[in-house]
Amino acid sequence: MTAPLPPPRLLPSGDAAITVEFGRAIDEWANRRVLALDRALADTPIDGVTETVPTYRSLLVHYDPVRIGFDELGERLTALARLPIQPTTEVRRWRIPVVYGGEYGIDLEDLARTLNSTPDDIVARHVAGDYRVAMIGFTPGFSYLSGLDDSLQMPRRQNPRLLTPSGAISIGGRQTGIQCLAGPSGWHLIGRTAVRTYQLHRDPVFLLEPGDAVTFHAVDSRQFIEQDRAAARGEFVAKLVTP
Repeated sequence: MTAPLPPPRLLPSGDAAITVEFGRAIDEWANRRVLALDRALADTPIDGVTETVPTYRSLLVHYDPVRIGFDELGERLTALARLPIQPTTEVRRWRIPVVYGGEYGIDLEDLARTLNSTPDDIVARHVAGDYRVAMIGFTPGFSYLSGLDDSLQMPRRQNPRLLTPSGAISIGGRQTGIQCLAGPSGWHLIGRTAVRTYQLHRDPVFLLEPGDAVTFHAVDSRQFIEQDRAAARGEFVAKLVTP
């Protein structure tokens, strides 16, 4: 019989939410426990829970305090969190096109120099990665991906940019990411995708979900422009890959 997992840390978040914390740092195992608890709550809903928000190392659980109290909810969340993690039988795998370097990835050459490599080698290693969506956050659709090759890890920029383009593919620390909307960023921009991970009037609004698998493939600027037009019409552009 599999031993129960160690209990998480419960933190009150205002008067109507609990943070269920599984660790203090970015950690693959902690993130798997976060997503496992999120799935358990979806499969066996607790009356009074209104929303869950998974992050790298914790799950924020919103609840209605009129229907369930902090102590009771905490006990039930702890019990669920200590159950052995069941293997995920169905994982969606997305193949996402990226145009690398040049005006689309303005930090690629500097990154290659810093890592004593070449732009082509950086691209090859990035494309070879097998990534997993650890969380969605910061801005709508921004997808934080775990699984970055150790050789590509790079501290964030000392001077963040106030504006970076939509669709930016970037590296920040131990992560790579897909930025959907234009906005500020301290990550290193290596490419750009036409894929809209968030599109308000599309169904589904969010394309990627925590737990999804992601691989990248390189395209040229002409293909990017064609894909960008298609994505603007609401097409996914990213492909679901069958196992």
